[in-house]
Amino acid sequence: MIHSLAATMSNQLQNTSSLSTAGTWNLLDVRNSSPVRTAELRPLPVSPWDIALCVTGTLISCENAIVIAILFYTPTLRAPMFILIGSLAFADLLAGLGLILNFIFIYMLNMEFVTLISVGLLIAAFSASVLNILAITVDRYLSLYNALTYHTERMVTFTYVMVVLIWLVCIILGLLPVLGWNCLRDETSCSICRPVTKNNAVVLAVTFLLVFALMMQLYLQICKIAFRHAQQIAVQHQFMAISTTKGVSTLSVILCTFAACWMPFAMYSIVADSRYPMIYTYATVLPATCNSVINPIIYAYRNPDIQKSLWLACCGCVPSNFSLRPRTSSDV
Repeated sequence: MIHSLAATMSNQLQNTSSLSTAGTWNLLDVRNSSPVRTAELRPLPVSPWDIALCVTGTLISCENAIVIAILFYTPTLRAPMFILIGSLAFADLLAGLGLILNFIFIYMLNMEFVTLISVGLLIAAFSASVLNILAITVDRYLSLYNALTYHTERMVTFTYVMVVLIWLVCIILGLLPVLGWNCLRDETSCSICRPVTKNNAVVLAVTFLLVFALMMQLYLQICKIAFRHAQQIAVQHQFMAISTTKGVSTLSVILCTFAACWMPFAMYSIVADSRYPMIYTYATVLPATCNSVINPIIYAYRNPDIQKSLWLACCGCVPSNFSLRPRTSSDV
């Protein structure tokens, strides 16, 4: 997906120079096709947008690799919420690696099959990231709605089933471009992210909007339950009021961050097509990828159990002023 953006932008940058230097490049399509080299070659100009995406991918990979390592080497972190955090970190790790490989493929191995593989990996990874965020929201809702049965073996099984279903769906989505769901044979049907077709891009964007609407509904229910608990516990009313206010603020930050990162790209995918200037596509894709930079901070590094494991791994000890407070919905 991002591969096509870079290839298109590079073609547009090269179009001017190709008019004065005949025979250097043979362009299949001025707007969307990748350049085919002839006898004499010149280095492909590196787009600043591609560099930004590659740097973002490197940061994403490092952040989420640390989260996965902490969860893997800490046996006590096996609760349902940590399973979902690990699944989200793995999805974002794949997204980061996909951005790095995409940068390499653009300037070193520009082939049709590699393009489809790169697109499939990015679609699967980012879809898994969004769906895992939804799964974490569902988990937070169930932890409050069914507090008495949340820590049972049945809930652990439910979490594993949810994770497996998420990855099956995302793997299928990632295989679609390779299986022929692409616009390589019909450039007029391309979306802003070649080789994804316009219809497929619209379906993915609408699905994202539905996921976001469901997340909003679940977070509203979480807030209602939290306020109800605060009112029922009169003795701890002041403590619960402070805790509930903090939790609501945290949930607001989660929703606003998620919307700010993904909403521009989703809306632009619906209204735009391959004829639109590529600068707008880059400007909406980059914030969407930044969501995978923010996810480890929101869902992992803020958790006190993960913080403790990180201190032990890095320093071999825990600060004297560090204390494990009770887990609440604001922790994840």
